[in-house]
Amino acid sequence: MATKSATGKKRMTQSEVFNHFAEATGMKRLQVKEFFDELYNLASREVTTNGEFVLPGFGKLVKSERKAREGRNPATGETIQIPAKTTLKFRVGKGMKDTVLPKK
Repeated sequence: MATKSATGKKRMTQSEVFNHFAEATGMKRLQVKEFFDELYNLASREVTTNGEFVLPGFGKLVKSERKAREGRNPATGETIQIPAKTTLKFRVGKGMKDTVLPKK
């Protein structure tokens, strides 16, 4: 069953996504799950070795380095040092952005 997102609309569950692709492609549900597992493995391997992974038509996963910086504790206002860290970002591709977001 779908769950509500921040907009109040229902989003698809993982199971519903697998079922959709199984019906749309004629593949078995287990094959679809294996495909997504392999896509996950490929993406994580590529980001680890090359720093990015392009998902055609959607965008790309990019490994990003954040510098150390000063910040403030919101409760006390005290200045604290935030350490450098590595993060993962998803940059949405132009085609997807143009399809989903209305033109201004």
